[in-house]
Amino acid sequence: MMTFSVAPLVIQMPAIAAAKGASSSNSNDHPKFPSVNHQNGKSIHVVGICLRKPKSHSRSKRRLPCKSQLADFAPVTSAAYGILLFSGGLFAFSKSGSKGSLFGGLTGAALMTSAYFLMQASETKAIGDALGFGSAFLFSSVFGIRLAATRKLIPAGLLLSLSICALVVFTSAYLQDSL
Repeated sequence: MMTFSVAPLVIQMPAIAAAKGASSSNSNDHPKFPSVNHQNGKSIHVVGICLRKPKSHSRSKRRLPCKSQLADFAPVTSAAYGILLFSGGLFAFSKSGSKGSLFGGLTGAALMTSAYFLMQASETKAIGDALGFGSAFLFSSVFGIRLAATRKLIPAGLLLSLSICALVVFTSAYLQDSL
């Protein structure tokens, strides 16, 4: 029988062993679903190539397997948001010669760069989160006013939605770090 070892778990694959001419002699095998060696009273059944644990009929609340929180994405959000503001300002300047858009893009990129570097140290993480929150709030206000004035979804509506998403991430990060 061919045996695969994954950490402390040993998986026996009778189908592969049968193809090689070996026979299965494990008394723990179910006739339909070959099982993995029992460890700590738990068994994992092999069905095709999918490993699954036997269903438990407890009524406990299921939690998502994701261990990261929204606040963990604050540095990445500040970097991506800063790049988007900078590139948007450059694009608007090159297309229409708007110095206000260029200044806004450069200012946003500088604020987000500062927030990113402040978030890297644990002593200044809350300050970086607050700076990111304030900047995202400022740009949300600016793009909200532009959307109300022009009623055009591109670029004001798109940038407003991105600013609100960044605002949510920075709010979550600030509340997690300050509490």
